Amino acid sequence: MDSLPVFRGRFYHTIDEKGRIIFPSKLCDIFAEHYDNRLVITSWDGYLLVFPYKEWASIEEKMFQQSIIRKEVREFQRLFMSGAVDCVLDSQRRILIPPSLRKEAALEKEIVTAGMGRSVEIWNKDRFEAVIEKTSMNAEIHSQMMADLGI
Repeated sequence: MDSLPVFRGRFYHTIDEKGRIIFPSKLCDIFAEHYDNRLVITSWDGYLLVFPYKEWASIEEKMFQQSIIRKEVREFQRLFMSGAVDCVLDSQRRILIPPSLRKEAALEKEIVTAGMGRSVEIWNKDRFEAVIEKTSMNAEIHSQMMADLGI
């Protein structure tokens, strides 16, 4: 049985003055092997979420099954989907982050790219480290979750 492609790892880098970032080669290898270098980026909770286009299409399909008559569905689509942009990894492993998304995630110089399984996150380095520190303080909660998973 083939294993599913998984994005993992933390990578520290910079964003240039034009808003381009170089995607870590380890993550690019997964895109090249399992996807077609097309990706979709959207903002979420102070950072950016990056999905291979194929994974994004699956999210959209699930959203299309929801009734837009429901206010919470429209609100979620407005927040999550309306700001989404299509990108392509170029030959130098770069992607261009549009100004609106850079602003929402406070991407100015130092960034962190984090593999999150089926997606990738792009963070302002200071925000990322603050979240990691806060999360580390809740080790007991996470220990219980791991135990519940049988780890």
